[in-house]
Order: sequence, then structure tokens, then C-alpha cells
Amino acid sequence: MAFLTTKMMQRTAFFVTFGGFVTCLFTTFLPFWKTMNSDLNEVENWFSGLWHMCLYTEEVGIQCKAYDSIMGLPMDLQISRVLMLVSVGTGLLALLAAFIGLEGVEICVGQPGLKRQLLILGGVLSWVSGLATLAPVSIVAYTTVVEFWDQGYPDVMPRWEHGEAMFSGWFGGLAMVIGGTLFFVSVCMGDFDERPPSVPNSPQVRHRTKHYLKTELL
Repeated sequence: MAFLTTKMMQRTAFFVTFGGFVTCLFTTFLPFWKTMNSDLNEVENWFSGLWHMCLYTEEVGIQCKAYDSIMGLPMDLQISRVLMLVSVGTGLLALLAAFIGLEGVEICVGQPGLKRQLLILGGVLSWVSGLATLAPVSIVAYTTVVEFWDQGYPDVMPRWEHGEAMFSGWFGGLAMVIGGTLFFVSVCMGDFDERPPSVPNSPQVRHRTKHYLKTELL
């Protein structure tokens, strides 16, 4: 396991976090959080996101329109908007802090304590970003399931179902959490590598050796 060094762990954590951040960024603006297909008109597919509502038809293609009013949106979408923006912001800050704290980056050279703190900050922000992504995706998934099985709607009425963006959101949020955890692991590995080596010629060791020698002579 010689290849599993502190530097390698830091870079692995950074690339995992970067991949999760890009996935969360795309998930925030993709209009495929929920999808709906009517049995009465199978050539039309409706897609709903946090910012747009889209309609796909074979003749025209896909057409999207932004929501007219934020206050008219369901509560789960309003909360999801805020949390996803928090996720993107904290994820970007996590990447910036962690990049400066990486070994080999010619910034804050000669300040290992500051680099260590930046890696910890990057891990914490990455965790916040991941949780801020997992929460709205899970909320929208829950409300979609509840509305899908609601007996108050007629059976012929089309229901919203999970879209592809929700699965990418789960993947991106989990990647951010894993990346933050790997940053903490890299910090622990660095602390372990910087431990002072045991000194065999310390006074206590010499005293014990002398005592053992006297015992053998006796």
C-alpha cells in the first residue's frame, strides 16, 4: 500500500469532490426532476425542474418555460431551490479551500498548519454541500411518491414520477459527502506521518538498559 500516500489521498478526495460538485451543479438546473406521461396522449412528455417546466413532443421537440412566480410553486420546490443554491455555493468554497490546502500547490508554502486547516474546512464545506443536495432531492422524491399514491386523484389523471435529475442529485450529494470524508482521512494520515519518531537513546531508555545490564551481571 505504498501508493496510498497522504498526497494521493488528498488528490483523490479533491477529484471525488469535484465530480460531485459538477453533478450537483447540473442537477440544480436540469429540468428533469419529475416526469409525467399521459396514457391518453403518449406523444407528450412533461418534465418539471426547479426553474423550468418542459414539454416534449415528437413534432416540435422539447420546449421549456420558466415558472411565472416563485410564490406559486409548491413548498418542496421552493425549499429545494434554496438548498441547491446553498449546495452549489458551499461546494465551490470547498473546492477552493481544499485546492489551496493540497500538498504540492505553491500557495501558503511553509505554512503546514494553515494548509491542514484549509483541508479540514474543505471537508466540512463538502459535507454541508452534500447534505444540502441530498435533502431537497429526498424531499421532492418523498412528495412525488405521496402524490403518486394519493387516492384523492382520479385514476385517469396522469401522475408525476421520478426524473433522471433526482438520481444524479443523489449521486452528486453522496460523492460530496465521500469527498469530505476523504479530506478528513488525508488530514489524519498527514498527522500520523508527522509524528515525532521514537528516540531509542532517550534518558528513560538508557536508564532501563543500564538496569537490565546490571541485572544480567548480578
